[in-house]
Amino acid sequence: MHLWNNAKCLGFRKSSSSKHIIMTDSSPSTSAESAQNRLYIKRGHVVNHDGMQQADIYIEDGTIRYVGSGADFVVPGGCRTIDATGKMVIPGGIDPHTHFQLEFGGTVAVDDFYQGTKAAVAGGTTTVIDFVIPQKGESLLEAYDTWRARADPMVVCDYGLHVAITWWSKSVRDEMKILCQERGVNSFKCFMAYKGLFQVTDSELYEIFETCKELGAVAQVHAENGDVIAKNVQKLLAAGVTGPEGHELSRTEEVEAEAVNRACVIAHQTNCPLYVVHVMSKSAGIELARARQRYNGVGIYGETLAAALGTDGTHYADRCWHHAAAHILSPPLRPDPTTPEFLMKLLAQDDLQTTGSDNCTFNKNQKELGRDDFTKIPNGVNGVEDRMSVVWEKGVQTGLIDPQRFVAITSTNAAKIFNLYPRKGRIAPGSDADVLIWDPKEVRTISAATHHQACDFNIFEGMKCHGVPEYVIVHGRVCVENGLLRVAEGQGTFLERPVNPPFVYDALNGITDRNGDDKEARNGLQSLDLNQKHEVDIPDAYGLPEKYVPGPALSIISVDSQVSTPHSARGHRPDGQKDMQQSTFSISEEMDTSGNRACIRVKNPPGGKSSGFW
Repeated sequence: MHLWNNAKCLGFRKSSSSKHIIMTDSSPSTSAESAQNRLYIKRGHVVNHDGMQQADIYIEDGTIRYVGSGADFVVPGGCRTIDATGKMVIPGGIDPHTHFQLEFGGTVAVDDFYQGTKAAVAGGTTTVIDFVIPQKGESLLEAYDTWRARADPMVVCDYGLHVAITWWSKSVRDEMKILCQERGVNSFKCFMAYKGLFQVTDSELYEIFETCKELGAVAQVHAENGDVIAKNVQKLLAAGVTGPEGHELSRTEEVEAEAVNRACVIAHQTNCPLYVVHVMSKSAGIELARARQRYNGVGIYGETLAAALGTDGTHYADRCWHHAAAHILSPPLRPDPTTPEFLMKLLAQDDLQTTGSDNCTFNKNQKELGRDDFTKIPNGVNGVEDRMSVVWEKGVQTGLIDPQRFVAITSTNAAKIFNLYPRKGRIAPGSDADVLIWDPKEVRTISAATHHQACDFNIFEGMKCHGVPEYVIVHGRVCVENGLLRVAEGQGTFLERPVNPPFVYDALNGITDRNGDDKEARNGLQSLDLNQKHEVDIPDAYGLPEKYVPGPALSIISVDSQVSTPHSARGHRPDGQKDMQQSTFSISEEMDTSGNRACIRVKNPPGGKSSGFW
């Protein structure tokens, strides 16, 4: 009955002579236009965040019209059919964190809105949410108009916009209201870092959060202690540390973790929903998980990046300056190589909810701007094209998550938090026809030589990923087919996102009764015990229940996966790696026989080990 009611609402009628459902306007048509507007996917395994089913899907005019048994549906004329036997049919990916064509550090990111969304679609992402970042003192509305003018004629998939609050005044407050009520914005980002450029004070943060709550918006933070970073930068530069290694040394794990905790406390004081972008370390992840536990899972959400799941900060010690600089982003990748698996476990049990890319790409010559001063290296890495495959490889392929959780953390949760669900993030009648036919057995090797982005470096170079989108369908249009990409500038549209997203604000308002298709998908994992002290090297008490800890039977990481995620829940800290819990350090300089700087050695307090960076 439920299936029939859905079909009836969408213009179907039941044949009097059979149980088949047919279209009321199903006159035969063989025109190319009809074939483009009508698509039938048969024998696929449909995966949503809350369930899986064998089903056929009918798409017309960019919308999913039917999901169900092929025996109950008559395929209309002029319809293209795709056989998805043995494949998964999943919602198109939603990347909630991109920076296309961003001006940063005196240069501009090379992936513009065409190149960036083209790469997104190639990798299975069919919706992105970019960030409007006004300069200090600039009108939010004028900055918003600038981003729309850049994006609208160029995007090849749908997109939305977050807006950053880089300064604070009554006029900013007034413009936030206009953006929410008239311009389709429901999320605002604050920087706790970039002192003197974008950083806001705690007092301003409090007032911004209050305003977000009043407007029904979602507050976001880049969580790092900008004041501490500024002091550390001064000390490092004064000691002669100018290379890429200085970036991570100036903003270690606890600098991120402290800011995460502080942001969660301030948000709770104002009863404002908070979304912490790019959680990059175990310490920060623990602080966010503890906050969610304190507040019963209400009002606090966290995102990590494909970069944090697919590689690590050991690259900052690479002898090649360009290789190290290519991995620079903020917060940085962490040298502890057990971080990627730890963050995936947080995603597995819903302490983190989403995965973004933070795609902000710069080429070799642009990174060279910081050749003699690490603070001038443009921050940013790739990820929009490879995010889906990296998450599958490091999550599903290793046995840490199942396909339903994969859908949740790459699509559905972002759609819910930013009020796009169920238009986006779901395979269901009435949803947008942003659909992937996903081949979990196909393998591809990531490389800058073959990716669709404009950048000349790929941080996942050489990684072999199981899980490839065989077909990518954007608004009912087949854009990727057997490795061929066909898109057109401007075929995407701007998404107006209403305020008061129910997934976020219902919980804040004490409404807990949700529809069956809106339930949480935790894959049977239990909550973590966060009441005891946890050290950075992942104590066993913080691990998954034993049956979920990856081992030979559950988690076989392919030998093809060259950028590896360790199996062990407790990783041995390699000799020479800095203890991230220590907040003080001393710096000494070692010279080679010619008198040139050969190595900067950062020493921990007594009892610790020292680490050298070339």
